[in-house]
Amino acid sequence: MYSTINLLLEEAQKIMSNYQDAVKNAELSVAKYGEHFKAVNPESVARMRLQNRFHSGLDIARYTATIMREDMAAYDVDSSKYTQSLGCWHGFIGQQKMISIKKHFGDTRQRYLYLSGWMVAALRSEFGPLPDQSMHEKTSVSALIAELYDFLKQADARELRHLFKDLDAARAAGDEVAEKDTQNKIDNFQTHVVPIVADIDAGFGNEEATYLLAKKMIEAGACCIQIENQVSDAKQCGHQDGKVTVPHEDFLAKINAVRYAFLELGVDDGVIVARTDSLGAGLTQKIPVSQEPGDLASQYNAYIEGEEVSSTDDLREGDMVIRRDGKTIRPERLPNGLVRFKAGTGEDRCVLDCITSLQNGADLLWIETEKPHIGQIAGMVNRIREVVPNAKLVYNNSPSFNWTLSFRQQVFDTWQTEGKDVSGYVRDELMSVDYDETALSVEADEQIRSFQKNAAAQAGIFHHLITLPTYHTAALSTDNLAKDYFGDEGMLAYVAGVQRREIRQGLATVKHQDMAGSNIGDDHKEYFSGGNALKASGKDNTMNQFG
Repeated sequence: MYSTINLLLEEAQKIMSNYQDAVKNAELSVAKYGEHFKAVNPESVARMRLQNRFHSGLDIARYTATIMREDMAAYDVDSSKYTQSLGCWHGFIGQQKMISIKKHFGDTRQRYLYLSGWMVAALRSEFGPLPDQSMHEKTSVSALIAELYDFLKQADARELRHLFKDLDAARAAGDEVAEKDTQNKIDNFQTHVVPIVADIDAGFGNEEATYLLAKKMIEAGACCIQIENQVSDAKQCGHQDGKVTVPHEDFLAKINAVRYAFLELGVDDGVIVARTDSLGAGLTQKIPVSQEPGDLASQYNAYIEGEEVSSTDDLREGDMVIRRDGKTIRPERLPNGLVRFKAGTGEDRCVLDCITSLQNGADLLWIETEKPHIGQIAGMVNRIREVVPNAKLVYNNSPSFNWTLSFRQQVFDTWQTEGKDVSGYVRDELMSVDYDETALSVEADEQIRSFQKNAAAQAGIFHHLITLPTYHTAALSTDNLAKDYFGDEGMLAYVAGVQRREIRQGLATVKHQDMAGSNIGDDHKEYFSGGNALKASGKDNTMNQFG
């Protein structure tokens, strides 16, 4: 599974992970130039090297691709080893997520980041807020990947910097036990750099455009690219109406384009997520040409809505026909030329999309659904696994779903089917706060809590993500602060609602100067200027108030 490049990278990581070896290697580098480099402290060089283990986005892509492949293999053995991520729209957001994960759980295993095309469109475009229709600048996607990894690498540098200071303090105190313990922490340091599942939408154009953007994304650090089977220039958000899909050969060409980009750049383990929007897409822009009976084009065309015509006299001006199962069919077309699929065929089309994608280069699947329902997802996955036994999904735990209402209604329906008394509930009003403490709502909340675990076990979901969490958390926290700060609470709104909680929850952001890299900069100034360094972290720095 590992490529030669990955093995070399792993070996380099091992070398760099040992502090004493890093110092020795730095001493060799400096010694080559003798007196010419006499002002350079090898241990300072070693520290800077350890703080910057990844020298390019490709280093990151190769490293994280290996992690993701290992996680996929682990999930195949044990479905409890599913992975998770949260969507990000800024490098700081991604950085804080990984810092929080390390703080609360000790490591980053099986926890990734997600880059949402929706959030790039809504929050990162020079045009201002845009809908999720691939109208934003395509380069803003790769730019965000690079930004995320810049912030994650800075989190590494900051955390290691604190360990280096602890090492210096232990040495100054002559505490060999503390020195050894700190060096062990440095040697076993776990990077904040994790895989990013990156959304390329429908490829922003034809297969060549897809390849070019995929290269930019991989060069920025992406090890996993998610691509969808909608028409690129008519792309819609997966949870909105008006979605139009492309024939399989068009989609497979784009999957190939992404794979070629990975291989060209030496990221042999790169991961491709093939997303199908067919469940909610009732239209196609193009009728593919069948080369032989039963081929993919024939299977795609079998789902097209149309009426049989027995004579050319039945045709209208501008009509087109296809030959299907020995009959002449006039497809149903809208005034804009789009062709309608038969009603009720979405699930069958999803299954065909998924099987075809996995058989032609995709590694993971994404089925965009209209609700979070394990039974619905499992029904499709089981059909897919009849052909591809190890099929695995990435699933969007979307804020577009009303999770509370959906699961309360699911419990209501289950209880009703089982003959339980549901006379105390009104199904269409289950969102009401009046039901919050009822047995039905308690059961619904428990199903929401265990949804990811159960879906991983029952529906083949390897990776659970929330696309837009920080879009909503930023809005919610800002609303609460603005309401109280501009109201009666004044400054207490910030102090009690933000700063005091930061301090007591141990959030590193309370020392925002340190988080922004001020102390790292001071270290560098000391390396470069020695005792002449003008440092910001002296006694008059107000950050000292936070201990």
